[in-house]
Amino acid sequence: MKGMTKYVLKRILLMLFTFFVIVTICFILIRMLPQELPQDVNLAAAIQARWEALGYDKPILVQYGIYLKNIVTEWDFGTSWKISLMKPATYVMGSRLLPTVLVNLYSLIFAIPLGIALGIYAAIRKNKWEDQIISVVIMLFVSVPSYVYAFIVQYLFYFKWHLVSQPTILSLADAGGTYFSWSMFVSMIPAVLALSFGEIAGLARFTRAELTETLTQDYMLLARTKGLTRSQATVRHALKNAMVPILPMIISSFIGILGGSMIIEQIFSIPGVGQLYILSINLLDYDVFMLDSIFYTFIGLLAGIVVDISYGFIDPRIRMGEK
Repeated sequence: MKGMTKYVLKRILLMLFTFFVIVTICFILIRMLPQELPQDVNLAAAIQARWEALGYDKPILVQYGIYLKNIVTEWDFGTSWKISLMKPATYVMGSRLLPTVLVNLYSLIFAIPLGIALGIYAAIRKNKWEDQIISVVIMLFVSVPSYVYAFIVQYLFYFKWHLVSQPTILSLADAGGTYFSWSMFVSMIPAVLALSFGEIAGLARFTRAELTETLTQDYMLLARTKGLTRSQATVRHALKNAMVPILPMIISSFIGILGGSMIIEQIFSIPGVGQLYILSINLLDYDVFMLDSIFYTFIGLLAGIVVDISYGFIDPRIRMGEK
């Protein structure tokens, strides 16, 4: 257990160092871009005063020091200058977090059981025609980018079959002011499907590979000789052992839902953090861009650590950091 604790602490320290380096690079690059004041004289004066307080007229490293100090002492990640004028960056991003989480969570709820089920069926029917068809479909779905699925789903659900009223998700006003209405859920279905196809294919391929290898182990032959049927041996022994590397992949997916998909959000007009990220880059909204960068970086690094650590808890035979 001591070795495991040492390993976790080492990974956390490495994550924090990597996080700091990435955030520093993002800050320097975005602040090197020019920033213009609005045409309104009164508004320009107020913004200019705020910029001076943040050290915008000082060297970049001094600006970075002020930025880090404000985060640590006041939890102040800056102000939006373009997207939501003079509002805190945390407010701007917080208001867009729920749509991203919902769309990605719905896609995972749909993709995980279906992907695992297809992988199990393909492994059980290895080298049969069912396995060959599933393998071809998996390779096709893995190879095609998600934005291609987005256009296909839009065409089928909106133009061809008329299953949804518009090719993008409804606005809050049209959905009754809530993201949890039935009409909003229906409008999210095309985006959910576009995000799900790649996840289904990835899980199915990974599950098939792990379960196929497990089914050839010696203990499976022993289980059959003890009187268990193929299905019983698969469920009681093979599937249980195959899930050891699969579960961390699922855990990583659940953590990664906060990150969302920038391209899918743009195509389906989802007012989430992914769309906000692209908007902040286009409008040179410094602080919103930085907060989004911090968010994406932290989520990505956290997912990697959780996956590594989860191996040791899921399978007692694995002890990270021990010799």
